[in-house]
Amino acid sequence: MALHLPAVVTLLALLLFVYSFLAVGMARKKYGVAAPATTGAVEFEVVYRVQMNTLEQLVLFLPGLWLFSEYVSPLWAGLLGLVWLVGRVLYSVSYIKDPKSRGPGFIISFIAAMVLILGAAVGVVMRIMAGL
Repeated sequence: MALHLPAVVTLLALLLFVYSFLAVGMARKKYGVAAPATTGAVEFEVVYRVQMNTLEQLVLFLPGLWLFSEYVSPLWAGLLGLVWLVGRVLYSVSYIKDPKSRGPGFIISFIAAMVLILGAAVGVVMRIMAGL
């Protein structure tokens, strides 16, 4: 049962990313920014940056989530993953509202990702040292 939580979190993270690239597509249409351009109205650029920042964070988060799940605890990986998701949603909403207010959401999601990555590293080292 505990392994299901990281899987659900992974699916939610992927759906968040799907939402972010759909939002970019809608912003392209709304603000007249034709692909492949990535600059235009500030409102478009903010939505685009949310998408790109989310992608950048996913690259850290997803491997960290699954390594932590395997080497430490699937339950704690899933709970930390939920914290990451809350941080990313807060980041996205705050950034779109006012880019200067994105800090708390970024910090929450970044710390959650770092705990997953560093915790996984400790778990791997401990297993190696135990000869497993």
